[in-house]
Amino acid sequence: MTATGREHRWIFPSRRAFLSVAATTAALAARPPIAFGAQSSSEPADIGARILALFDPLPGDKSIKIWGPATDTASAFLVERNASARLFVGSAIKAFVLAERLRQLDSPTIVQTLQTQQIALDAGVWSPDSQTFNPPHLSGLVSERTALEAMIMHSDNTATDMELRQAGPDKVRSLITSMGLTSTSIPDSTRVFFGYLFGAPNYKEYSWSDVTALPDEAPVVHPPLNDTATLASSADDLVTFYSQALQGKLFTHAETLREFRRILMMGDAIFLIPLPLGVNAFAKGGSIDLPGHHALCIAGGMYCAHRWAYYSMIVNWSAPAQTDPATVSACAAALRQAFELVKDALST
Repeated sequence: MTATGREHRWIFPSRRAFLSVAATTAALAARPPIAFGAQSSSEPADIGARILALFDPLPGDKSIKIWGPATDTASAFLVERNASARLFVGSAIKAFVLAERLRQLDSPTIVQTLQTQQIALDAGVWSPDSQTFNPPHLSGLVSERTALEAMIMHSDNTATDMELRQAGPDKVRSLITSMGLTSTSIPDSTRVFFGYLFGAPNYKEYSWSDVTALPDEAPVVHPPLNDTATLASSADDLVTFYSQALQGKLFTHAETLREFRRILMMGDAIFLIPLPLGVNAFAKGGSIDLPGHHALCIAGGMYCAHRWAYYSMIVNWSAPAQTDPATVSACAAALRQAFELVKDALST
């Protein structure tokens, strides 16, 4: 996150501010799920216990949920811990923006619509941590497809505010409510969030001039996780969202579902973790690094061996420094191993 155009960024690992991913939890079908835990001794349960153990050494608050629906030949599996906890997830909320905007444009010709529709890139949407649209150096018109891709692939905050302006933040919130997601909150824009974070009295009208006028030493006045302007969710909510959205339950046309999946397959989290080879991976991640406030989140879905799994892993912790590379590295290592184990579970 760059509050002044200088280095003050939400980072994952050492590059990305909001790196988030989402996951899903629709009703568990048919066969009862296997609840993974340390007390279990069967092979699937052992995989679940090993996944949870990976996160035990990490500091702070953790929320984990991985759900693989039952198939004709395999029982459902469920790994979870503190899945209902509301935590800061950063850019993971951008998947909700993507889903609502595509839902609004849902049609057999959605790709052509996104390619031809031009939207404004200007001071009205410039926001910190936007390495792709690079404010204030880029302005003009951009295809909406490019903006959606930048929002997910590069977690670009200016692209996010462009799409929030197109979709309408209240419309995104209505989608969240309609899906029964009770722990998820989004701001009116990423720039509004920055303004509130640093205590601007006019945070709802926080301008690009206000951003650039913020001194380097400006203190964080409000915690990232709050009840006014935040980017929050839970593992339960994210798994519910992805289990429905990735199966097309939000869209009428197959073309829209394909575009939704295509863009989520570009998520930078897939390559930063990275997720294992041999799976179709869909993800959005998120993070924040501020003195005293740190978070990492990844959520989404994966398809392997003719089976789906939906996941969300969130860690929020406190450390006094601007960055905490040791914990970030430990989180990344735990995530890499967890995804390999999920792949094993799907393939067994």
